[in-house]
Amino acid sequence: MTGRVRVDRDRCCGSGNCVVTAPEVFDQDDEEGLVLLRFTAPAPETLALVRRAADLCPAGAITVE
Repeated sequence: MTGRVRVDRDRCCGSGNCVVTAPEVFDQDDEEGLVLLRFTAPAPETLALVRRAADLCPAGAITVE
């Protein structure tokens, strides 16, 4: 695993679990509440939180490679 993060905004349902879990990496846009990715390659110390956010995403919109 490289730690590269991808989001699929078409799948995002705007639950916000990712933002609560890893706010350093994820945000939500103001118009639709959909996920925004701040970093595609987050710092190694945040990878555990990013993986947790991916696990919690009810739409499966987050992947970590």
